[in-house]
Amino acid sequence: MNKDPLSKMLTFSLTFIRHGETQYNRDRLLQGQGVDTPLSEVGVRQSEAVGRHLKDITFNNVFTSNLQRAVQTAEIILRNNTHCSGMEMVLEPLLRERGFGVAEGRPKEHLKNMANAAGQSCRDYTPPGGETLDQVKLRFKQFLKVLFKHMLDKHGWPGAEACAGVTADGEAAAAATACDGSADDGVKGVSVHALVVSHGAYIRVAIRHLIEDLRCSLPAGVKVSQLSSPCPNTGVSRFVLTLRPSELGPVLSAARCIFTNRKDHLENLSHAE
Repeated sequence: MNKDPLSKMLTFSLTFIRHGETQYNRDRLLQGQGVDTPLSEVGVRQSEAVGRHLKDITFNNVFTSNLQRAVQTAEIILRNNTHCSGMEMVLEPLLRERGFGVAEGRPKEHLKNMANAAGQSCRDYTPPGGETLDQVKLRFKQFLKVLFKHMLDKHGWPGAEACAGVTADGEAAAAATACDGSADDGVKGVSVHALVVSHGAYIRVAIRHLIEDLRCSLPAGVKVSQLSSPCPNTGVSRFVLTLRPSELGPVLSAARCIFTNRKDHLENLSHAE
């Protein structure tokens, strides 16, 4: 047995991005999984903006929901990237939006009315034929297994030299530095980067699981409620994860939340509209 814990650890950044706006988003209609619409003109510009914002991050692995609004967003992001243009994406059904059953295609207000009639909060209510939050969480947990395997297959376990920037508890030392709003916040000193393009309700469930269940360390002075707020279109969230080997395959050794739901790249677009 290798006694050196740093000899077998893989640290990488995980950046989540919600897809750009669709006309259904603008009209406040639920899309879920059954409504598969393209980006609106605003959604395309949002995707271009976040792509330019992240253009200097070398994403080694890119995963996207296979719904077209997410695929289109990911394609635009990669097209704007200095290092990743033309890179192959993994289209992953596990990253699809939460299914809203009979409420899909209907106004969000309709879902609120259904929840009120059932005596439940809108967030916790599951319309007939829809997915519960626990079912969405299970999909994300399954995706994490897929992600970890992909990362290990491509990058392997780096040697001790490659882990020089990792602290004894497995966190990237660079990730502990204060964020200043830069595109590379939290990834200075981290050499492996994964990008995930998904959907608003799904990302919210994913972030809550990472923070509440997997006990990610949080940015200084930030409350959990602030981190799990709704994600705007093309909102950016970032975590730094460290894997270690186990008899059952790679498992999470440490995790740090860098920021969630950032939308600085949209400021100029808002002024233009």
